[in-house]
Amino acid sequence: QVQLVESGGGLVQPGGSLRLSCAASGRTFSVYKMGWFRQAPGKEREFVAGIIWKGGIGNYADSVKGRFTISRDNAKNTMYLQMNSLKPEDTAVYYCAARGQGSAAYDYWGQGTQVTVSS
Repeated sequence: QVQLVESGGGLVQPGGSLRLSCAASGRTFSVYKMGWFRQAPGKEREFVAGIIWKGGIGNYADSVKGRFTISRDNAKNTMYLQMNSLKPEDTAVYYCAARGQGSAAYDYWGQGTQVTVSS
């Protein structure tokens, strides 16, 4: 099992920045890829960004490219999402997730952290 805990959400004005963190514990040696997802009220959960845990290669949804940056610190077993130039449409609950190399889907999920972009 892998446990994931997000932090760093909050209220920010449009154009502002936030950095989310996701601390992993448990069988972290089994993690192949981690990602950030979000779900806005009344909408389906969507992929935001993902990163290969040991390789550091990231990929992004088109809606956040150039504004968000995913990174990880293996020594701290922590993944980050730096969010810049935030827009009201970025408002959502953000979740971090992890999966093993043999998994087609994300197996482990955090509890989520609320991000609200509003003036």
